[in-house]
Amino acid sequence: MADLKWHPSSWKSRTAAQIVDYPDQQHLKRVLTKINGLPPLVTPAEIERLRFQLAAVQRNEAFLLHAGDCAESFDACTQQNISAKIGLILSFSLILIWGGRLPVVRIGRIAGQYAKPRSSRTETIDNREVLNFRGDNVNGLDPNDRTPDPERLLSAYFHSTATLNYVRGLLTSGFASLHHPRDWSLSHVRSPALRSVYPCTCSCTPDFGYCFYRRSEFEKITQGLSDALDFSHTIGADSGRESVPFDRGGGRGVLGEVDFYTSHEGLMLDWEQAMTREADIIGSKSSPKEKGFYNTSAHFLWVGDRTRQLDGAHIEYFRGIRNPIGIKVGPSLENAELIRLLQIVNPNKEIGRVTLITRYGAGKIGDYLAGHIEAVKHSQHPVAWVCDPMHGNTLTSSSGFKTRNFATIISELTSCISIHAACGSRLGGVSLEFTGELNDEGFSVTECLGGSMGLSEEQLGLRYQSFCDPRLNFEQSLDVAFLISNHFKEERLGDKGENSIYAALGGRKIAP
Repeated sequence: MADLKWHPSSWKSRTAAQIVDYPDQQHLKRVLTKINGLPPLVTPAEIERLRFQLAAVQRNEAFLLHAGDCAESFDACTQQNISAKIGLILSFSLILIWGGRLPVVRIGRIAGQYAKPRSSRTETIDNREVLNFRGDNVNGLDPNDRTPDPERLLSAYFHSTATLNYVRGLLTSGFASLHHPRDWSLSHVRSPALRSVYPCTCSCTPDFGYCFYRRSEFEKITQGLSDALDFSHTIGADSGRESVPFDRGGGRGVLGEVDFYTSHEGLMLDWEQAMTREADIIGSKSSPKEKGFYNTSAHFLWVGDRTRQLDGAHIEYFRGIRNPIGIKVGPSLENAELIRLLQIVNPNKEIGRVTLITRYGAGKIGDYLAGHIEAVKHSQHPVAWVCDPMHGNTLTSSSGFKTRNFATIISELTSCISIHAACGSRLGGVSLEFTGELNDEGFSVTECLGGSMGLSEEQLGLRYQSFCDPRLNFEQSLDVAFLISNHFKEERLGDKGENSIYAALGGRKIAP
């Protein structure tokens, strides 16, 4: 960069991709001024804590779980939906911890993931050209409500606030306590069929036609954890107060509270600027204290495939904030361009600063990942490598639904693990689009094909809820969790055999 001076508004001197054209600019200005005066959603101390934990991921001392909806909606900001999302993230992370014996850094795509990039400005509906739906914080899904409205930014602030407030309340009042993991795991699945057995297309139980593996394995984990905690209590390893419920005066302690962070794609730069605050850098030893700029709308932000131009507005904004950031890495990113990106956003090679989220597609990962790994290793830039096996594997079913095939998703994930190992690297995390949403009968959404449920194309229409990209449902998400956990377990125990869960779930072996 020729000009190293940075300010939260310096991005305006660059060309911005995915820009939203508001008809009433004065209205937009009034709303952004209002937002700029509202309290932060997250604090600089929390942001610095996440940077510290992501540094541990870079050192292979922790694993990153980045997960949630493709795009949130205002209507989904409910107690039931939020509890289901957090419960699924906690269940997933517990399975990972049990297999890997590593801490899990949890970052949700939540409390702000409202905007979505689009490949075109307009679409045709009923022979009428209308603006594309850009997310609830921009315009409405209804074709008659497509004019960008600045008031939706203000509504996004308050929906994010309500979501984050409830998440904080859940996690500080015993919801995440390891003393009763069933309360946030399978107990909220009300369907007796889903709680006991799951339809399966594999050959693991040919006499019954159902797969009991996942249910029994999760019960083994929760029962084993309960036994371990009981043993710790018996020998006096905890204070006793931790096993008392929070609402009866029990202490939270290390077993009752977990760290949880929020994230969204940093797409709407007007919004991001309005939520950027200058503050003392926590831990700075300089006098006077060194100051930095924090985006206080989320702990973690990422820049997508469509907005990571080297000389573009988004990279200009991202390079100046203290938040840890993610960069989507796909087939269109040349090795040299990747290194230049790292030099721009992290010139001092600070640890915990950059996470690279790879998304190639199962058929292309073998052509690109190894080259990217070697280029980054040669540059000596510290990064966390995270696999997004979702975005490169989207297809349209014969019935017209946008979907993803579970077998292809896990093929990219397992190929990613193998290629990292072959390159002397290690996968540090996974980025998934999933949901714990259930209907009143306890049934999950039906948006992705396959998994141990054996979801078919004919079943996609049963509960297809996404207005954006298809998400893994509760059961498919746990399938992925057990796959990764089993890999970690076999790695710890020195077992080099084929991952049995991978085979059972219909995975196709792709050579690294």
